[in-house]
Amino acid sequence: QVQLVESGGGLVQPGGSLRLSCAASGFTFDNYAIGWFRQAPGKEREGVSCISNRNGGTYYADSVKGRFTISTDNAKNTMELQMNTLKAEDTAVYYCAASFGVRLCPNPNSASWGQGTQVTVSS
Repeated sequence: QVQLVESGGGLVQPGGSLRLSCAASGFTFDNYAIGWFRQAPGKEREGVSCISNRNGGTYYADSVKGRFTISTDNAKNTMELQMNTLKAEDTAVYYCAASFGVRLCPNPNSASWGQGTQVTVSS
């Protein structure tokens, strides 16, 4: 059974950094599409970043390119999201997701989801 647990959210000032972690169990990264999504109040869920553990391919939304870095730790079976130079518009609940298959980003319609972690960027 696929299980995902996020951690690392919190309150940070604009320009600050946070590192999110997603602990995965019940599957191996090589057979799944994995990534991070976020949802801000009153807005639709959006894809933030994805990574292929098979070939190292990555995807970043335009809004986070150059500021966020996604990675995996196969020894710990975790996926990380390093977020730098945070902006108020990054405020959202961040979710990690995984769906079976070889695509780069998880299929939101069939993905398994974590419970989410709140990121608030405010002075």
